[in-house]
Amino acid sequence: MDRLDNTVRPYAWGSTTAIPGLLGIEPTGEPQAELWMGAHPGAPSRTARGTLVEVIAADPARELGGATVAKFGPRLPFLFKILAAGAPLSLQVHPDLEQAREGYAEEERRGVPVDAPHRNYKDPNHKPELICALTEFDGLCGFRDPVRSAELLDGLGVDSLKPYVDLLHAHPEDAALREMLTAVLSADPEDMAHTAAEASAACARLGGDYAPYAELAHHYPGDPGVIAAMLLNHVRLQPGEALYLGAGIPHAYLSGLGVEIMANSDNVLRCGLTPKHVDVPELLRVVRFEAAEPGVLRPEAAPDGEEVYETPIDEFRLSRYVLPPGGASHDLTRATPQILLCTAGTIRAGEHELTPGASVFVPAGETAEVSGTGTLFRATVVA
Repeated sequence: MDRLDNTVRPYAWGSTTAIPGLLGIEPTGEPQAELWMGAHPGAPSRTARGTLVEVIAADPARELGGATVAKFGPRLPFLFKILAAGAPLSLQVHPDLEQAREGYAEEERRGVPVDAPHRNYKDPNHKPELICALTEFDGLCGFRDPVRSAELLDGLGVDSLKPYVDLLHAHPEDAALREMLTAVLSADPEDMAHTAAEASAACARLGGDYAPYAELAHHYPGDPGVIAAMLLNHVRLQPGEALYLGAGIPHAYLSGLGVEIMANSDNVLRCGLTPKHVDVPELLRVVRFEAAEPGVLRPEAAPDGEEVYETPIDEFRLSRYVLPPGGASHDLTRATPQILLCTAGTIRAGEHELTPGASVFVPAGETAEVSGTGTLFRATVVA
């Protein structure tokens, strides 16, 4: 197995202290948003044999296993991260596989540069993802019942929101949500900025259920995404709990430290809370206008002490081991590629000693015996 040297991404929303605190190093004062583990070309993990991209490209069948290559091609199909949100991320959705392929092909046909700020599809892949909390973790996930959203908006006492409240009451659920989001994102920017400012002040004054939206408004004053966000469920994960975010589900991470795994794609369609491009027609094509409670996942027990976070896709499989003092060693050998990440304690993985934030890549079929005391996350694929 290969010890990984991973890159920290300094996005502006990142916490200045959470990742340094996990790694046991001094903060730099700069935001440290994500620690990437994998073979994403933008920031591949480094090994003694070269970058993980180079290692896999040299012998895909050996590193990934024949079944993984047959199913996903000669690439690692997931990206593994530690994510540290010190401020809210953009409100966003991801396309399904068919939408991604169609959108990518269309933008290629039109000759839109892949690095153009208005490009929606960077690749022809979908981007389902799973976030597992290491600390208390706040986010927005999926549409709440539109009648409940109408009550929340009406409770702000902002006159310019009343037409939106009426929209939520006047139609069947899916049409109500679609028309409401369309109206918010298509409104006159100056009028919406004024409405958002009034709503933000009311959220800050009222607190309680409005507090998360007041925090959004503090970071994104006047952004229509503040109003759009009030259509979504607020969820607070406790350590060990997770959220699975499939295609078309609007979401935003607000604060906290977590382990995230996703299909290896960069396709994001933004709904607001961002200065970046918002393509309203394409967004409305991708969003699933279905109200539902956020499905908080808890790990399910599997043999040999493994706890699995069950998801409906094959590009990744996330599980964890909580190893007690004096416990037995575990054989994690698997016919698919793995990344093992320590988040607490000290774990021995083969010849490598892992402390919080340290990780290794295990090629398909390579012996992977672990022992020690602490928490180990295991990222692999279903092939």
